[in-house]
Amino acid sequence: MKLTKLLERLDYKVLQGSDEIEITEFTNDSRKEMHEGSTFVCIKGAVFDGHDYVADMAAKGASAVIVERDVEAPEGLTVIKVADTRYAQALASAAYFGYPADELKVIGITGTKGKTTTTYMVKSILEGVGHKVGLIGTIESIIGDEVIPSKNTTPESFTIHEYFRKMVDAGCDCVVMEVSSQGLMLHRTAGIPFEIGIFTNLGEDHIGPNEHADFEDYKRCKGLLFKQCKLGVANVDDAHFADVFKEATCRIETFGFSEKADLRATDVKLVSTPGHLGVAYKASGLMNFDVEIDIPGTFSVYNSLTAIAVCSHFNVPTEKIAAALKVAKVKGRIEMIKVSDSFTLMIDYAHNAMSLESLLTTLKEYNPKRLVCLFGCGGNRSKARRYEMGEVSGNLADLTIITSDNPRFEEPQDIINDIKIGIGKTEGKYVEMIDRKEAIRYAIDEAQVGDVIVLAGKGHEDYQEIKGVKYDMDERVLIAEVVGESKREDLIR
Repeated sequence: MKLTKLLERLDYKVLQGSDEIEITEFTNDSRKEMHEGSTFVCIKGAVFDGHDYVADMAAKGASAVIVERDVEAPEGLTVIKVADTRYAQALASAAYFGYPADELKVIGITGTKGKTTTTYMVKSILEGVGHKVGLIGTIESIIGDEVIPSKNTTPESFTIHEYFRKMVDAGCDCVVMEVSSQGLMLHRTAGIPFEIGIFTNLGEDHIGPNEHADFEDYKRCKGLLFKQCKLGVANVDDAHFADVFKEATCRIETFGFSEKADLRATDVKLVSTPGHLGVAYKASGLMNFDVEIDIPGTFSVYNSLTAIAVCSHFNVPTEKIAAALKVAKVKGRIEMIKVSDSFTLMIDYAHNAMSLESLLTTLKEYNPKRLVCLFGCGGNRSKARRYEMGEVSGNLADLTIITSDNPRFEEPQDIINDIKIGIGKTEGKYVEMIDRKEAIRYAIDEAQVGDVIVLAGKGHEDYQEIKGVKYDMDERVLIAEVVGESKREDLIR
């Protein structure tokens, strides 16, 4: 491939050398081995700036670099200047892999909450009618039979297009992906021709250093998706819907409880069966049928409405959608673990005050005998989060079991003591035990008939990080061990 082909969708200036050279590799990783034909794109990150490595890349054998500011470059190295190297990386990555997104129907989901669950719902429904669907998200990326654990909700643009190419080669015709505000802000999804863009909701989150300067910037970045998709599907009930879509260039359809919604939920009923909680409702408008989901709460209604709205554009029969939604499950997102008909146990990723409050408020609507919340907080992170989560659980749970999460380089007891400061502002009852397995054992052995128990914070994570080392720790395994060791007679073994 000639360098001109890599840059064909970009405005650029040749500062040195020639854009007619042949290239064999494209990367922004300065640790990689370089050779003749290697092209290195200089990205300025939070920790280091790729522009500082130009001479090193040339010494290692690179043939070209792409920069956004003037640099000192050795003779013989081609230097290409663009306005923004992150944007350039996205469009050049698409070219490098042969524009695989053009061969897929790309569905992008953005919003503060609901992205992960909705991606799995859409994937499940579309696969039920014969589509082969790739997935890119917070938990993992799925390409055919290959499952790749995720580091970021939205990977770097090079990785996205590498995955797209693998998906096309594996026979996928669709991909559903989570699109974070960070991904949009940093141009990771620039140039992708989204078939459908989805807006779930917007809450105060991701504001701070290395994220968004303020809520207005967060909101603006969410809106960027709707300048590069054909159809926008939006939660019309969200207070920020109009702001997010004020500069949208796509056609717009809406969902929600509002009479203004194109797809509407009515006659919502809470469903409670031994060991399970769910919700049922009637969908009307774009599609008309009865829906029941084994995931509790109003947000489950919104997530499923989103999936229905998307799948209506793939001509999926209502009975297929209903069947897929009934069995939809996402690891670590209100994941029911059936251990007894006497009480309900679940795992959820809620790891900040906003998500924990939403979860516990939802579960209280089912009028459990007791609502029991087990959680800890991560070490080397904001202490404010610990106070806030402690206060939320103290106010909403009948019993809080404070335990360890990922202590990292802090002492677990110090983190627990911070959480107790928050609980101390409430009348909430609590117990504390550092060992998470013992905390789970206590929750199960002391469970009362009609209790709802939620293990919060870890979700899909299958490790515990202590002093820089990640140790295997999957709550599903811990639960199975506790059940196997318990003397309770009402447990399902």
